[in-house]
Amino acid sequence: MMWARLLVAVGGSGLGLRASRDLRGLLRVGGAECAGRRQASSGEEALKKTPLFDFHREQGGKMVGFAGWSMPVQYKDSHIASHMHTREHCSIFDVSHMLQTKVHGKDRVKFMESLVVGDIAELKDNQGTLSLFTTEKGGIIDDLIVTRTDQGYLFVVSNAGCADKDSARMKARLVEFKSAGLDVDMEFLDDSLIAVQGPSMAQVLQQGLKEDLSKLTFMNSTLATVFGIPGCRVTRCGYTGEDGVEISVPASRVVELTEKLLSHSEVKLAGLGSRDSLRLEAGLCLYGNDIDETTSPVEGTLVWTIGKRRRQTKDFPGADIIVPQIKAKTARKRVGLVSTGPPVRQHTPILSPDGKVIGEVTSGCPSPCLKKNIAMGYVDSAFAKNGTAIQVEVRKKAVPATVSKMPFVPTNYYSG
Repeated sequence: MMWARLLVAVGGSGLGLRASRDLRGLLRVGGAECAGRRQASSGEEALKKTPLFDFHREQGGKMVGFAGWSMPVQYKDSHIASHMHTREHCSIFDVSHMLQTKVHGKDRVKFMESLVVGDIAELKDNQGTLSLFTTEKGGIIDDLIVTRTDQGYLFVVSNAGCADKDSARMKARLVEFKSAGLDVDMEFLDDSLIAVQGPSMAQVLQQGLKEDLSKLTFMNSTLATVFGIPGCRVTRCGYTGEDGVEISVPASRVVELTEKLLSHSEVKLAGLGSRDSLRLEAGLCLYGNDIDETTSPVEGTLVWTIGKRRRQTKDFPGADIIVPQIKAKTARKRVGLVSTGPPVRQHTPILSPDGKVIGEVTSGCPSPCLKKNIAMGYVDSAFAKNGTAIQVEVRKKAVPATVSKMPFVPTNYYSG
């Protein structure tokens, strides 16, 4: 019955009907932000609820299980309408399910660099970077954002479905550091987190800030009072390709903040469905789909996350495997794909022009902006060059496709 309601709500045009199936696929793999599997709302472990849960229901949010949480997949607007509203105006996404951590102590940078590939030491005050937790075998445990604040701590945001393994890994390393007499400690936060995304974000948010948003550039952060709510951390980043911020706000006041933002005519609520198609148009990876412990940063075309100093010191987990891959290349590579006709979804085989299987799609959907199918996946490196003509097998038929550069839709990150 849930899927019937989703099909009715999202349907309409042919693109809308195809999008509804992709929402179904997103949820079938658990939204896969990390968990990689859907949890039903009955007969299994009870789903967690964010502080905005009741508010979502009141606003017509259609709630589904995602990475162990009950989250809105969409609201009254269709998936396509919500997607386009974000591209043209501004949307609010509840991302309170994500794990927020503060790392304290004078050895906090050394601690974090023992776990991730990024150069945390080179970050300026209140600057952040996307980084990766990696295994000793070179696989990706999770992707995360690490911000070096001017408040004497690192602010870390990682994926919801990976919260258990991420926190366990950090706790285990913390024990090692403390046993060695190093000064480091951790604090897991219960604050809420909302993402405000779209070209109207600055216009809307500036009304509630005394700080000048024009001075807050992409991947930079500030501690601020937002619409009268103190203690909010505002970071200029997001998962849509648009200009946006993520605001960490005391849980007791997140409804108040959301209501104040929604009072502006430019702003609407958005759910998991549009978040997934927006990030795919932006060429951004979804953990559990596009990267996981079987993929290395080099295979995933995420070499840029590995700090130059870290490549030389090779002192992060899996460095002895990952660093040599940078020069030697890998047998496969993550690429973008475009096609027409039937939509391309996860696990679709990718074929060479002569029909040989050369890879597999990891994410795919019809692009609301481009009006054609987009996807990403892994192919044999010989076929990874942009513009290469290949095929995808859809419903047991070979469909022409082309390897494409990503992002598919130009990003609009604010650089000042």
